[in-house]
Amino acid sequence: MTFIPSVLFVCVHNAGRSQMAAAFLTHLAGDRVEVRSAGSAPADQVNPVAVEAMHEIGIDISTESPKVLTTDAVQASDVVITMGCGDTCPYFPGKQYLDWKLDDPAGQGIDAVRPIRDEIEQRVRGLLDELGITARS
Repeated sequence: MTFIPSVLFVCVHNAGRSQMAAAFLTHLAGDRVEVRSAGSAPADQVNPVAVEAMHEIGIDISTESPKVLTTDAVQASDVVITMGCGDTCPYFPGKQYLDWKLDDPAGQGIDAVRPIRDEIEQRVRGLLDELGITARS
């Protein structure tokens, strides 16, 4: 049986950065990685500008919805990537934690969100390299 790593992306509202990162990982890895995202204080909806930015490159996140961060989600994940949620993320020994310093797309226009989206894509590609998984083109 092949080991499928599990990655959890966490930001405060689970409306922008973590949603884009989860979408990129799903898009690039397919079913070779289990992908989760959550927020410590989830918003009512995914940031429409993040939806637009992802749509521009052919990835649809319009049907996603912000989810609350649970202890179970952290425990079930091999890699936990935080994006500005600070001390609100629960810590469990034996997990790999990464903190990605990224600008928050909340309240930003499309011109400000595109570079955030592109940086997230590069970081997700780097994560796949670390996991030994070849990204789909």
